[in-house]
Order: sequence, then structure tokens, then C-alpha cells
Amino acid sequence: MKEFLDYTLLEIGNYHIKVLSLIQITVFILVVAIFLRIIKKAVYRVKKFDTAKKYAIYNLVKYFTLVFSCVIAMQILGFNLSVLMASSAALLVGVGLGLQNLFSDFVSGIILLADNSVKVNDVIQVNGLVCRVQEINLRTTTVLTRDDKFIILPNTQLTGNELINWTHSHLASRFEVKVGVDYGSDVSLVMRLLKEAAEAQMGVLREPAPFVRFADFGDSSLNFTVLFWVEEVFRVETIQSGIRVKIFELFKQNGVQIPFPQRVLHMMPAGEKKADAESTAST
Repeated sequence: MKEFLDYTLLEIGNYHIKVLSLIQITVFILVVAIFLRIIKKAVYRVKKFDTAKKYAIYNLVKYFTLVFSCVIAMQILGFNLSVLMASSAALLVGVGLGLQNLFSDFVSGIILLADNSVKVNDVIQVNGLVCRVQEINLRTTTVLTRDDKFIILPNTQLTGNELINWTHSHLASRFEVKVGVDYGSDVSLVMRLLKEAAEAQMGVLREPAPFVRFADFGDSSLNFTVLFWVEEVFRVETIQSGIRVKIFELFKQNGVQIPFPQRVLHMMPAGEKKADAESTAST
């Protein structure tokens, strides 16, 4: 039995991989897998954390466990890490310089998982793109756009650029719909109809309640803004569309006019055109 365990399967220079080492590494991998499964179940059982925090905690533990496991696994296989690191120091410096952006993404991933500034299921706006966070990995973050397209973003784009997190502290966010009406309109009636349209739309919260502002005196219209809160931030454009449809219907029923640009075109009579052309030619 001892001879079987000491049998060399692979020889690389001064390093020998024996049957015993292979068995040890297999058992070690199984132990790590079981440990991670136990940690995952324990973390997800904690009720005081939401799903996003549980995801972040588990992934941080998983990444650090995998790093230490790789170090231990190499030692089990007989590799002397101190000698290996010393002999390849110059190579590691060159690789580090060439992959500095990659390392920045790794560090950014750890920051995202640790500080919870961006969490799974958050609705964010980065580089003008509104999307929902699907998965945060060590190097990249997967997001889903409103067009149902998956985009893989390097983590440095989330930590190094200006970012709007619509659901950072609250599930509900405030949005608005703007509309202009004719100068002859009843202001009180318009404000009442706008509030009624927002309150009638499914998805608009009753608390805080929608309200209307008389925004400004425009060039050809009285401008109003109806403000409201929704929890379905990711699909808010559908809610805004519904409110606009309801506003149009209520305005039509109550005789409120929405002005549109008008242009006046002056036509010169043919006789005047000819006379004007002759006077221009004589001069």
C-alpha cells in the first residue's frame, strides 16, 4: 500500500506528484466545496440581512477561501511557493504592469462587495445607461438594460465613474411628467386633472402622494410638472407613458388645449414680386 501511495505519477524538474498527493488534493477540494456550501447556507439563513448583502458577504468569503485554497493546494502538491515567487519576481513585475487594469477591476470588485454602494437588483444609471444589476463578480458586473440586453461592465466603471443608484437607500424613487397647456386654460382645473391622472395610474404610490407644480410661463404655453413615486423603477417609462395617456384623455374630456408651434408664412403677390425684381435690376 505504501509503495502504491508513493508511486510517482508526474515528474516536473525536482517536483514529484505522487498518488498520495493526488488523493490529498482531491479530499481537500471536496472539503473546500463542502465548507463553501455550509457557509452559503449559514449566510442566507440570516434574516436581518437582505438578499443583496447576503450575496456580497458570501462572495467575499468565497473569493478569499479560493485564494487560500489555491496556496494550500500548491503546497500539498509539493511546490515551494517562496522559491517559486523569488525565481519569478521579475516576470511577476512585468505581468503586473501589463495587467494593471485587470488588477484594478479585481480591487473594484472587492470594494463593491464590501461597501454595498452597488448591490444585486439595484437599478443604476452609469454612462447614461439605466440598468438593473444582475451579478457582481470579482472582475466584472453583469447588468440588464431596459431593452432586456445583458451588458458586462468592468468593475472600475462602477467605482471610478459618476453613478446614480436609484434604489440605494429606498425602493421607491421620484419621477415626473411634464406638459404644457394653452394660456387660456384654468390653472386650478389643469392641476387637478394632472394629479388625478397620476393617482389613477397603476404602479404610482399613494404615499408619498403625487403632486403638481406650476413650473413656468413658457413662450406659448403654461408649463406644469406632475411628480410621483414608484417602486418599479426599472420599468418606470411604462408608468410615465400610462400617465401621459390618461392626461391626454382627461384634457380632451374637459376641453383643455395642448398648444403646438405655429408658423406664419407671408406670400408676396406676383405683381409685387415682378416690380421688386425690376427695381433690384435697375439699381
